[in-house]
Amino acid sequence: MKPSPLVSLGPLKYLGRLWPHPVLVSERACSELLRAALIDGRNSTQEIGEEVEEGAIYTITLRKVQMHHTATKGQRWLGVESDAPLSLYETCKVRTIKAGTLDKLVEYMVSAFRGNDSTYVTIFLCTYRSFATTKQVLDLLLNRYAKLQHLSGAEGPRLTHDDRTELKNTISSILGAWLDQYSEDFWKPPEYSCLRRLIAYLHLNFPGSDLERRACNLLAQFHRRQVHDPEQEVLEHASCPFAMLEENGFEEERPDFLAFDPTLVAEQFTLMDAELFKKVVPYHCLGSIWSQRDKKGKEHLAPTIRATVTQFNSVTNCVIATCLVDRALKPAQRAKVVERWIEVARECRILKNFSSLRAILSALQCNSVHRLKRTWDEVSRWAVAGRTGRRRGFAPRAVASPSHCRSRLSRRENFRIFHELSEIFSDENNHSLSRELLIKSVMQGTIPYLGTFLTDLVMMDTAMKDHLDGGLINFEKRRKEFEVIAQIKLLQLACNNYNFKRDARFRDWFSAVEKLSEAESYSHSCEIEPLSESASNTLKAKKNTGIIKRWSE
Repeated sequence: MKPSPLVSLGPLKYLGRLWPHPVLVSERACSELLRAALIDGRNSTQEIGEEVEEGAIYTITLRKVQMHHTATKGQRWLGVESDAPLSLYETCKVRTIKAGTLDKLVEYMVSAFRGNDSTYVTIFLCTYRSFATTKQVLDLLLNRYAKLQHLSGAEGPRLTHDDRTELKNTISSILGAWLDQYSEDFWKPPEYSCLRRLIAYLHLNFPGSDLERRACNLLAQFHRRQVHDPEQEVLEHASCPFAMLEENGFEEERPDFLAFDPTLVAEQFTLMDAELFKKVVPYHCLGSIWSQRDKKGKEHLAPTIRATVTQFNSVTNCVIATCLVDRALKPAQRAKVVERWIEVARECRILKNFSSLRAILSALQCNSVHRLKRTWDEVSRWAVAGRTGRRRGFAPRAVASPSHCRSRLSRRENFRIFHELSEIFSDENNHSLSRELLIKSVMQGTIPYLGTFLTDLVMMDTAMKDHLDGGLINFEKRRKEFEVIAQIKLLQLACNNYNFKRDARFRDWFSAVEKLSEAESYSHSCEIEPLSESASNTLKAKKNTGIIKRWSE
C-alpha cells in the first residue's frame, strides 16, 4: 500500500504540552485533526453564561475533558491491571472569546494557544481579513510582545525564565503558522513592509532561528517573483489553465467526442478539477470576500475561486457545444451524444467529482438542450412516461460497480440515471442529499461543487452581524464560518487520493471545443428543432431567459 504523504500542520499542542515548531503528520492524521476541529466543543461542552470586561465578551462553558491514567499500584496488586489505560473524565470551566476589539482579539491569541481554546489561532489566521489588515494585526502582535526578554509591568510580575521561554515559544508558533499557511499575506511589493518588519522582530528576539531563516527565504522568493514577472502569480490563479481557447492551430483531424471512453473523460475532468480545487485559498470563499467580486476595483479578488468557476463553465460549454454545433445530426445520432454525457456524469459520480457532475447536468438541463424533444424521445424511447417524473434519492446500485465491469447503458437505463443524478443537486431541503454524499467516505478522493459552500458562506455573512453592541468584532461569526472552511480543507486533502495520468489527446480536444454564447446555443437549438408558432411567441415574450446554470465570475 502506498504510504500516506506527509503534510505540515504547523505548531501543535498535545496533552497540554507545546511543540513550537511545525509537525509533519500523515494526511490521514491531518484529516482526523480537521474533523476534530469541526466537532470541537459540540458534544462535550455546555454553555453556562458570559463574562464581560472592557473591550471583550467571553463565553463560559463547562467542558468534559478525557484524562488517561494507567492502572495504579493497588489495582495491579488486586489483579485488575489491563493493557488499555483507564479513561477518566473531568469537567473544567473554559472561557473563550465571543467578541472583542481588534486589540483584545490579537492579545487573546497567546492565552488561547496556551489554554483550552486550541482552535482559536487557526480560526483567527483564517478569517481576520474580514475585519482587519495584515499590517494592523502584525503591528498589534509585535508591539505587544516586543523585547520578550524584558517583559514586566503590564504583564504582571517580572516573568521567570520558564515563563519567558514558554511565551517565546508561543509567539514563535503563532508567527510560524502565519508564515507557513498564509505567506501570501506578506506579498506587498515592492517594499514588503510587513515582512521586513517581521524579519527585524525575529532578528532581535529569535536570532539565528529557523523561523528567521524562513522569513528571509520568503522575502528572497518574493524578490525573485517580482523580477521575473510581478503579475504571474495573479494571472496563474485568475485564469484557468484548462479554459476554452480559440482554435489552437493543430492541423490534424480532431477526434470526435464519441471516440473518447466515458471513463477517460470523467477521469480527465476529475484531474483538472482536483488540481484547481487543491489550489483554492479557503479564506477566498468567505462571504465578505466572495460577495465583493463584482464591485469596481475588485476584479482580481478571489482568483483561485474564479479559476474553478472558469473550469466549471468550460465543462458546461463543452457539453452544450457537442450537442448543438453539428446541426446536421439526426435525432438518434444526437441522442447518442446526450447518452454519452450521461455516462460521463455517472462516472463523475463514481469518482465523487461533484463539480463536473453538476456542470454536465446543468448543461443537459439548459433550455437549448432540454427543448430538443425529438432527441430526448430517442434517449428515452422506452421511458417517455418518466421524462417529467422525479425520484427521490439516488440508487447506489446504479453506480457502484467497478469500471471494468460496467457495460454500456441501455437508453432506458441512461434516462433513469440522468434523473437520479439530477436529484443529487435538488434544491429541496437545502441540498441535503449532495451534502450527505460529500461527507461519506471523505478520505476517498472528493471534489465538491464549490458553489454550495460559497452560498452557505455568503448567507452566513448576510445573516450574522460583523459587530455586536459597542462595536465589538463578532468572533462567534468567524467560528461558524470556519466550520465551513474546515470542511473545504478536509476535502482538499482528500483530493490527493486521486491518481490519474494526463491525456494529451483529450486535453487538446477539450481546449479546442467551440465556445458558444447563450444566444448562439439557443439559435443552434432552434435550427435543429424549429419553434412552433405558438411556442415562438411565448418565448419571444419571455426574451429567451433559459435555465442554464452557469457560474457568475
